[in-house]
Amino acid sequence: MISYLQVESLTKSYGDLVLFENLNFGVNQGEKIALIAKNGTGKTSLLNLLSDKDSPDSGSIIYRNNIEVGQLDQNSEVDPNNTVFSEIFNSSNKLLKLVGDYYIALEKSDDEMIISLSQEIDNSKAWDLEIKAKQILSKLKINNLNQKVSELSGGQIKRLCLAKVLISEPDFLILDEPTNHLDLDMIEWLEDYLTKSKATLLMVTHDRYFLDRVCNKIFEIENKNIYTYKGNYSYYIEKREERIQNMNTNAQKAKKLLKTEQEWMRRMPQARGTKAKYRIDAFYELKKEAKKGFSENFVNINIKPQRLGKLIMEIESISKSYDKLNLIENFTYKFQKNEKIGIVGVNGAGKSTFLNLITSAIEPDGGSINIGETVKIGYYRQEGIIHDENQKLIDVIKEISEYVELGNGQRISASQFLENFLFSSEAQYNYVHKLSGGEKRRLYLMTVLMKNPNFLILDEPTNDLDIATLNILEQYLINFDGCVVIVSHDRFFMDKLVDHIFAFEGDGKIKDYPGNYSMYRIKKSIETQEQVKPKPEKKETQKKPKNTKTNKLSFKEKKELEEIEPKMEEYSLKIEQLNNDLSSGNFQGVELLEKSKEMEKLTNELDEMEMRWLELSEKE
Repeated sequence: MISYLQVESLTKSYGDLVLFENLNFGVNQGEKIALIAKNGTGKTSLLNLLSDKDSPDSGSIIYRNNIEVGQLDQNSEVDPNNTVFSEIFNSSNKLLKLVGDYYIALEKSDDEMIISLSQEIDNSKAWDLEIKAKQILSKLKINNLNQKVSELSGGQIKRLCLAKVLISEPDFLILDEPTNHLDLDMIEWLEDYLTKSKATLLMVTHDRYFLDRVCNKIFEIENKNIYTYKGNYSYYIEKREERIQNMNTNAQKAKKLLKTEQEWMRRMPQARGTKAKYRIDAFYELKKEAKKGFSENFVNINIKPQRLGKLIMEIESISKSYDKLNLIENFTYKFQKNEKIGIVGVNGAGKSTFLNLITSAIEPDGGSINIGETVKIGYYRQEGIIHDENQKLIDVIKEISEYVELGNGQRISASQFLENFLFSSEAQYNYVHKLSGGEKRRLYLMTVLMKNPNFLILDEPTNDLDIATLNILEQYLINFDGCVVIVSHDRFFMDKLVDHIFAFEGDGKIKDYPGNYSMYRIKKSIETQEQVKPKPEKKETQKKPKNTKTNKLSFKEKKELEEIEPKMEEYSLKIEQLNNDLSSGNFQGVELLEKSKEMEKLTNELDEMEMRWLELSEKE
């Protein structure tokens, strides 16, 4: 295989904090690799080293000659004075720059430059780049190409940067959290795009469905080392568990043997021959092996919500619009205890407005929202932590409360609470601005949960949280004794938690779909097919003319009609069974999606058979 990247003996530390040491790994052409690690253990630092934005303490990073590397950072730079279109072509990529220079020449009416650049673009076959740019920007829902970059939202700028990297078609793509700021349709498009792309890929993402479908190799940074798994996310979960079990087994064996060797060492052998020296060296190696047993620290979310009364929240015929933009119209709903609702919809459809209404941040134009007296809302906002970056972690928590009530009369100190969320006693006196993005989100989650809410609103809670923390948060929410409302682009997270979906469909319409996200997508797909499915024309009542050869079924067509009817019946039964399976709640994750794809395929084939049956029936 052709090697694109070779990393040898790479070490990086910040002060006393060693992120990793002596890392060795390679990336080959065509591989699609995910980098997994807990927050604060060096994912982004490693990507910065690979892009030459930072330098290692030691080690080497060697790229293959003449390959083009494209990188999406968490904070990619753009020129605010450019339009969207000119920013796309403001690139170090030769072909993109060529097209960009051509449009600059057009604006300046520089005929000589226009002719020269046109010839170069013809020779390079780069004219298609403009079409491709518009297609990708459209998929990422950036449609105003003449808009100034300075007028874009933070999410739009992130999508513009993603588009810029994809359009340049580099040999090697390095992506840091590419699904952040994308809605669900965009994520599914990007997933399909990267799966079909020939580009070599190294990315950091917490989206587990994305990992499963796009990646064929996993790199995991753990305990300052890197481990490689040749497979997707599901394979990684299985093999990681095996690795940990083997490590612990070997450590236990080493500990037993160490007891025997320690007794020999205590006797302080007088001989200093080769055998004695060899055994002493082996003893110290054994001691190292015995310490390699794996023990994993997890976030401990053991907070009990306050008790909920009978009345939770009753929404009665609320409406909200801004100027001519109708966001919510005549929506009614009564919340029940322990229900978990997912919210989906395109940007600007009214999701944030709805959250602001139920938290009383804004008032509806019409209708009412009645909130029970026992309801205590905890709102985890997408914007993240709103604190002084120069505060110490311990002060952030103590500013809210010196003690945290766990429920059942138990309480712990602010310092103990921080330890539950994996901030050591030393780390608690670090400043907020020194935290990684994921650590800041973890701290923010603490400030929401420590108030013991019983009605949780989580707006994009999975952004920047590591997979280990997400798994713990999911388990906590599954057992949460209250109401949960979730806005998230993480399909795995939604599938695992929500029991129905509020779909914001535009023009003020909110539709309630029972089931998780995958079930919602299936139902939406069926609805869409029903809407576009052509209605069969009614049979004419007049008698068909006799002895008209063109109207009679041929022998072959008669046989086809005889075979198609039982086949239609067979497909109908299969679809009915699949529908029952999908509604049963017995399937999760990839298996659920596979069944949904099978159902979609069978439904399309049945539609085609029905149309053919109608066509043949007309001839009978």
